[in-house]
Amino acid sequence: MVPLSSYKDKKVITIGVTSELTGLSERQIRYYEERKLIFPERTKGGTRKYSFRDVERLVEIANKIEDGMQTFEIRREEIKKANIREKMLRGQLNAAFKMRK
Repeated sequence: MVPLSSYKDKKVITIGVTSELTGLSERQIRYYEERKLIFPERTKGGTRKYSFRDVERLVEIANKIEDGMQTFEIRREEIKKANIREKMLRGQLNAAFKMRK
């Protein structure tokens, strides 16, 4: 059985609908992609496709921008979070393998 939350990760929403859902212009959405804050999939024809999780992320980005953050700050924050997650996972894996010995 497919987990219920997986629908949020399916990239099926066009940029026009994403724009309507977020209140952002298509240009803003493309700009956030250029700044590596959002990662849509592309169809063979080059059409961008977004997920519901991407829509939520875009709203978060817009709120941070409205609060005065710059895109490079948002990106830096994301990189920090990813590094922390990676360190935590590495620590958990190391602990698990040490316990097996």
